[in-house]
Amino acid sequence: ILDEAQNATSMQMKMCLTGLGVNSRAIINGDITQVDLPNSSKSGLIEIQEVLLGIQGIEFVYLDRSDVVRHRLVRDIIHAYDQQNNDKKE
Repeated sequence: ILDEAQNATSMQMKMCLTGLGVNSRAIINGDITQVDLPNSSKSGLIEIQEVLLGIQGIEFVYLDRSDVVRHRLVRDIIHAYDQQNNDKKE
């Protein structure tokens, strides 16, 4: 299990994924809206969405604010940030 994978660089993600053994499984999770890498480093989690798309045996699962099971305020905070991002796009 690779947690907080949004902060893995492309090279770190490749190293983790290419280390899989026969009959092994990997779970890679993270929040691509919370990348804390320096601007010069690309998130490996964001990159693999394109690189690994269509490979049999690899599945991407996306969660949204309706999946948040923390405190009600966390859901409201996520919604507020989504609204701000949507306003900036318009």
